[in-house]
Amino acid sequence: MGNTRILIFIWACVALLSVVKALSHEPELGSARVVFQTSYGDIEFGFYPTVAPKTVDHIFKLVRLGGYNTNHIFRVDKGFVAQVADVASGRSAPMNEEQRKEAEKTIVGEFSDVKHVRGILSMGRYEDPNSAQSSFSMLLGDAPHLDRQYAVFGKVTKGDETLRKLEEVPTRREGIFVMPTERITILSTYYYDTKMESCEEERSVLKRRLEASFVEVERQRMKCFP
Repeated sequence: MGNTRILIFIWACVALLSVVKALSHEPELGSARVVFQTSYGDIEFGFYPTVAPKTVDHIFKLVRLGGYNTNHIFRVDKGFVAQVADVASGRSAPMNEEQRKEAEKTIVGEFSDVKHVRGILSMGRYEDPNSAQSSFSMLLGDAPHLDRQYAVFGKVTKGDETLRKLEEVPTRREGIFVMPTERITILSTYYYDTKMESCEEERSVLKRRLEASFVEVERQRMKCFP
């Protein structure tokens, strides 16, 4: 009887752990990273390609084209969102034809079960669920009312200190929007691949080991054949 109770207890613990794990499961980030260099500091983010593949492709292409350069963060609502303006209307520099063509595309609403918590990247849109273009929000707090209503496509991986600085900027309210009183410019952007960086590091380590081995072989040779 005692063994049965122990087995039931163990089974219940395993089941509970499985539920907790499922509820706390976070999608896997792809290896690409994007950095926005803003007038308040850098913000780095990664993508969830398995959650919102079309959105990820679109945003990453705009970054590669330099579409977000000279754009700005037009909305800062403390504890809620910092929102990047649409590229087509938010840039201070003119766009070339390729940038404009990509910026004006609309993306199907890739809604998922990923929760809107601090650091999450979520597409902006109009009333039409398939009207997202290039504006997106960086969550400054948990916003469960946005879940399954807006497309989550990534998260901030570095730069939380920059987000905290943004939350302290003076703001004004215009209708439903809380907006900074001064322009928060995205000065420039760049991207890199974490796998490539890992490979470079591994190659560097291997090179150092080979050089050390060569030095040791040469030392032994000189010792044997002075």
